[in-house]
Amino acid sequence: MLEIMNTQGIAAHVPFLAHPPRSGGSGELVVVWPMLDPPRNELAMASALPLDGVDAWRVYLQLPSHTFQNDPVLDVFGPVVEQTVDRFPAVLKALRREFPVGDGPVKLVGASISSLAVLELAGDPDVGAAALISPTIQLSGLVAANEAAFGMAYPWSDASRALADRYDFLARADELAKHNVPILLVTGEHDDANLRDPAERLWQQLPGISSLVTVPGMGHALAEEPGVEPAPQTAHAAKVDAIVADWLSRH
Repeated sequence: MLEIMNTQGIAAHVPFLAHPPRSGGSGELVVVWPMLDPPRNELAMASALPLDGVDAWRVYLQLPSHTFQNDPVLDVFGPVVEQTVDRFPAVLKALRREFPVGDGPVKLVGASISSLAVLELAGDPDVGAAALISPTIQLSGLVAANEAAFGMAYPWSDASRALADRYDFLARADELAKHNVPILLVTGEHDDANLRDPAERLWQQLPGISSLVTVPGMGHALAEEPGVEPAPQTAHAAKVDAIVADWLSRH
């Protein structure tokens, strides 16, 4: 019989940290991905967003490794999203073997760039709800936010523009509406407008299936630098944690 305790392991070659449900018997599963900003891995994300208010297995997955060479879109952003989506079916199958979660719909939580993967997975029949934190709705918006942060202009190419078109969920809002998966969008009041504004516009385009909450005073990150180790939960992360946990419990 599975011992009810926090568990670290590997599912289909992907490292994870799992938190058990407080009841010990819940068959629900919540899958969570971190950011490229703090928190940057599954351990730090579990500390920033423990979701103890959700009576479900919460499994925090590591994002795919990436190597920046010359192009942040083609070397990092695109591969991270693509690989996260591609390996999800095998990871989910492995988690269902590992934990007593049954075969019902799972709930997904993405933050920043991993929001793109969650939105891409929204059409998967295994997905029942999605929560997005400091979300990236358009890959082009993430690039623009980085341009503003680093004072540099990104040299778009045909290949990177094609990738940005693929991961533009404002343009794909009708597709999301057809999936009818409830989506929570949690934005920071002080996040970059290139990220915050598309989230608000997506919410407006998905009436009835999306919810929007803006956290006063919050920027983009959910943890302090360097964001690679478990750390005390920040005040803003605690607010996000409560918002997401309440929403997941009601959906």
